[in-house]
Amino acid sequence: MMTDGKNKELTPQVKRAKRIESFLNPHVQFVNGEYARLYRERAQRIVDVHNVEEPDRVPVALTGGALPAYLTGMDYRTAMFDYDRVNKAWIDFNREFDSDMLMGWFDVIPGTLYELLDYKLYAWPGHGLPMNATGFQYIEGEYMKADEYDAFIRDPSDFFMRTYMPRIFSALKCYKTMEPLVYLTEVPLRHFMPYASPEVRAVQQKLIDVGKELTRWVKAISEFEATGIASGFPSVPMMLCKAPFDTLGDTMRDTKGIMMDMYRQPDKVLQAVDVLADLSIEATIANANAMGTLIVSFPLHKGADGWMNKKQFDTLYWPSLRKVINALIEEGIMVRLFAEGAFNTRLESVNEFPKGFVHWYFDKTDMARAKKLVGDNCSIQGNLSSSLLVAGTPEDVREECRKLIEICAPGGGYILSSGAAGVTEAKPENLKAMIEAAREYGRY
Repeated sequence: MMTDGKNKELTPQVKRAKRIESFLNPHVQFVNGEYARLYRERAQRIVDVHNVEEPDRVPVALTGGALPAYLTGMDYRTAMFDYDRVNKAWIDFNREFDSDMLMGWFDVIPGTLYELLDYKLYAWPGHGLPMNATGFQYIEGEYMKADEYDAFIRDPSDFFMRTYMPRIFSALKCYKTMEPLVYLTEVPLRHFMPYASPEVRAVQQKLIDVGKELTRWVKAISEFEATGIASGFPSVPMMLCKAPFDTLGDTMRDTKGIMMDMYRQPDKVLQAVDVLADLSIEATIANANAMGTLIVSFPLHKGADGWMNKKQFDTLYWPSLRKVINALIEEGIMVRLFAEGAFNTRLESVNEFPKGFVHWYFDKTDMARAKKLVGDNCSIQGNLSSSLLVAGTPEDVREECRKLIEICAPGGGYILSSGAAGVTEAKPENLKAMIEAAREYGRY
């Protein structure tokens, strides 16, 4: 998609319009005419919001985590392995709750893949967590050492291959025995010597198994989305990326390590996030064009209020992220920034992109302030309390939704949803109250 010479000459707005057109007119056979009508109505509503215009009413997006599994008597570990049951449970959930966007099962990780690789960044039921745990957990670790910045900056591919991957995938620990690819010469025998090892050959077979399982998982996801769209629920073509600083701080240096580096070696941090920005731009644009992606979503972690001060945000966090965002916009790709925690002190710094290209999904940010400071240029979403969805009553939820709609809906550009990305423990009646509130109070 959009890779020929002519498309390189198109403006970002025209490229964006082409992506939106594909979203509005999916290549699926709808179940019936009513579902086709509902899809077009809902999809146009979502597009209007991202254009920062008034749709017919405020759309509502549900983020129920793994709730559909529990409503059918399935535990989380079962959901991790039984894709057919997951597909049915999530389709039934979407049809019952009837929101404006297809709620996918991205909160359910593919268990076989992670177990084959012995992934160290997550714990899940039966693998670091009790079998009855209700989800997975992230495990921080110093997977890149404080004295390894130069090695990463000099050759990030080699660092990821021979140093980082053996640390986060136990199944790939033998990769550290490999020779750097730059050592490959006219007589490459030395480079291929590790492949004579039974351990390395076993890993190659395991990776074949990973590929087979990944094919099965992608097939299940594709079938789910096709069925959901055919049932009238828009599924925005979306992929995940991370702010360069978060990649470095979350998954490489860990929280303690990156906090120390910000003071002890800030120049190395800046060099590293710039390298990560370039890598993110190249990989994300290539994948987005191949898949027809409309929106790239960034979960923002360490840029939140209270984590770093304003000066650190403006120097260490935002510039590299802005670089990635601008490159995506140039390609006609919209960006969703999921501001986990509160971003109240950041709002003055971030409203600098063309209208309609950036969507802010707020967790605990003051929505009145967000509407005032970024709502003219950016669409916004959130921040209905997750605690309210879990412990409140439908009346409580409806009242809070009414207040949010009154604050955020004027002029368009608002999606009603919870602040957290997934609320597995939400009461079903409270999710239905959200939808009812949008239909009652969200009309323009």
